[in-house]
Amino acid sequence: MTEVQIHPDTSGTPTVLLIDDSQFVHRLLDARLRSESIILRGAEDGQLGIKMAIEDPPALILLDLDMPVMDGFETLRMLKEDPRTRDVPVIVLSGMNSSQDKVAAFDLGAIDFVTKPFELTELRARVRSSLKMYALLQMLAQKAQIDGLSGLYNRQYFDERFRNEFDRTIRHGQALSVAMIDIDHFKSVNDTYGHPAGDSVISGVAKLITQETRSIDICCRYGGEEFALIMPETEPEQAMQLCDRIRAKCEQITWSRHPTRPVTISVGVVGMFDGQSLSTTPEAWIEAADRNLYDAKQCGRNQVKATGIDGTSIGRAKAG
Repeated sequence: MTEVQIHPDTSGTPTVLLIDDSQFVHRLLDARLRSESIILRGAEDGQLGIKMAIEDPPALILLDLDMPVMDGFETLRMLKEDPRTRDVPVIVLSGMNSSQDKVAAFDLGAIDFVTKPFELTELRARVRSSLKMYALLQMLAQKAQIDGLSGLYNRQYFDERFRNEFDRTIRHGQALSVAMIDIDHFKSVNDTYGHPAGDSVISGVAKLITQETRSIDICCRYGGEEFALIMPETEPEQAMQLCDRIRAKCEQITWSRHPTRPVTISVGVVGMFDGQSLSTTPEAWIEAADRNLYDAKQCGRNQVKATGIDGTSIGRAKAG
C-alpha cells in the first residue's frame, strides 16, 4: 500500500484524495491539477484510501472503480457507511461507460461520474464545482451548530463533540474534564429588567467564557441560561481553577442595563486524571456534572464544585 502526498500542505487549502491503483493517473493529475488551489494526496488501493480519509477527511475524493483487492464500489460503500467520511463528496473515475455502473455509483452516494480517458479541462471544472459545493455545505453545517444569541456552539454540537472527546480520552487514557455552568437567579434578571437585559447577560457570560478558555476548549450553550464547557487534556483540579477564574470575573462585571445588580454563576465540574482507566459513559459524566452544579446551587451559589468521575472529591471554590 502506497501513500503519496503530491502537493505540499498549505493551511486552509482544501485536500483532494485520489484513490487509484494506476501510477500513471497519479502522475497525470499531479501535473494537470498543479495549478489548482488544492492539496492532492494519493493512495493506490481502497483500504489505504479509506484509512487516509478517516484519519484526515479530505474535501473531495477522486475514486477509481477498477482496483484489485477492494474495488471502487466496495470502497465507496465503506466510505459512505462510516460517519467520519460519509459526508465527503466522491467523484468516481471509471474506464467503463456503463449505465449500470453509473447507477450503482450514484446509488452508493457518488456525486459525479467521470469516464476515462477523461477530458482534463472538464475534470478540473468538476473538481472546482464539487469543492465549491462542499465549502457551501460545510458553512451551512457550521452555522447550524452555532447558537444565535451567545455565538457559542449549541446543544446538538455539544452532544456530538463530547462523545467524540470521551471516546478519544478513553482510548488514549488522557485527562478530560467537563463543566456545567448556570447563571444564578437568571429569571429575576428577566423579570426585573426585561428580556433584552437577560439576553445581554447570556451573550456577556458567553463572551467571558470564550475569553478565559483555551483554543482547545469547547464552549457551548447547553440551553436557556446554562452553558457547557469541554476541557480536553485537563484534570479536574485544573478545570476547577479555570472555572473559578471565570466565576470570579463574572462577579466583577458591571452590566449596562443594571449596573447595581451583579451577575454570578454556579459551576459543576467532573473530570478524569491522566492515565486513569474507568468504565463509564458520556451520560454518566453529564449526570455527575449536573449533580455538582446542583450542589453548588444548594450551598449558596456563586461557586464551583468539582469531583472526579469516580466520585473523588476535588474541592469547592467560592467567593471570599
